Amino acid sequence: MKFRSSVLLIFAIVALSCKENRKENYKKPSKEISSIASTEKKNFQKGKKIYANKCAQCHLANGKGIPNLYPPLASSNWLTEKREESIRAVKYGLNGEIIVNGKTFENVMLPLDLSDKEVAEVMNYIMNSWGNTQEKQVTEREVSAVKK
Repeated sequence: MKFRSSVLLIFAIVALSCKENRKENYKKPSKEISSIASTEKKNFQKGKKIYANKCAQCHLANGKGIPNLYPPLASSNWLTEKREESIRAVKYGLNGEIIVNGKTFENVMLPLDLSDKEVAEVMNYIMNSWGNTQEKQVTEREVSAVKK
């Protein structure tokens, strides 16, 4: 009985020391990293709202656009391959022919009357939705550098 108690005591001490070591080796994310992730999530949600209010009428809620009229944003090669042109279109509107995913579209996209910050937010939303992915977020500074 005394042996069994000793073994349990040793086991408990080892288990507790392992738990303490795990705590020491685990580092919580810094507040800075957490706030960046939080900020990106907040901006993504703002971009989603802007999209619903300003873009979904033509490009639809699912980003698929209207065939032969408004190009798709979902899995769009134009967005991923023409970053600056995409920003310019959202910022200033677009007129004329473009080719998206091998299909030609010729229509008018009116300026959306968005601030540079709002353009960045909606760009980050559409460039990370419906099969689109980007590694580098669009920034307000990047948008302000894009001229007509």
